Amino acid sequence: MKKSGPIITLAGFSLILISFLIAISSVPSDISQDETFLVSSLFEGMFDDVSEPFQIMPGDIIYTSYTTSLSDIPLLWGIQIIDYQHGDMLYIQISNIFGDSYGEFIQNDSILFTTTIIDQSNTLNFQIENTGTDIIDVVVMFSEDPENSDAFSNPNSPVMDMILPLIISGFLVILGIILILIGIILILLDLKNKLDNNRNY
Repeated sequence: MKKSGPIITLAGFSLILISFLIAISSVPSDISQDETFLVSSLFEGMFDDVSEPFQIMPGDIIYTSYTTSLSDIPLLWGIQIIDYQHGDMLYIQISNIFGDSYGEFIQNDSILFTTTIIDQSNTLNFQIENTGTDIIDVVVMFSEDPENSDAFSNPNSPVMDMILPLIISGFLVILGIILILIGIILILLDLKNKLDNNRNY
């Protein structure tokens, strides 16, 4: 049997292993191993404002606001439930100082991120209600025009230091899978040819 098939398959598995090692090494090592770490620490420099943790009792409401400095830009905002437990739930209403609604959202997972288009400089008020049955601690994050933020435009930013290796890792995974499939096909063809040769004898 030809050895090209097994060699190519082994090369594919090796690339996938290397990709996982690259992905693991790209994640900052100082991140807490428990579930209380803040998502904002993964994307240092990406957010214009990160609130202090708010504690919300069941049925209670807290209010926070953010004033944009730019017009005609997307505002990326997110809410993280710290140490999320099954059943935790938030109801979020967004409006400006004139009472215009910018949407209502239900959060029943640990993290919610969404984008709101801001057509002119504005102050958005966030009404966050704990509709679950347990006390919830939350952190609110804001980023104006995130695509053009320094976190993505600066190749030396902490975010890019993490994202670029992840992109390379993803490419290696795809390449590894392709090599594995090619190797398996070659192995099957070699087996078929060997069986055909045995029949001829």
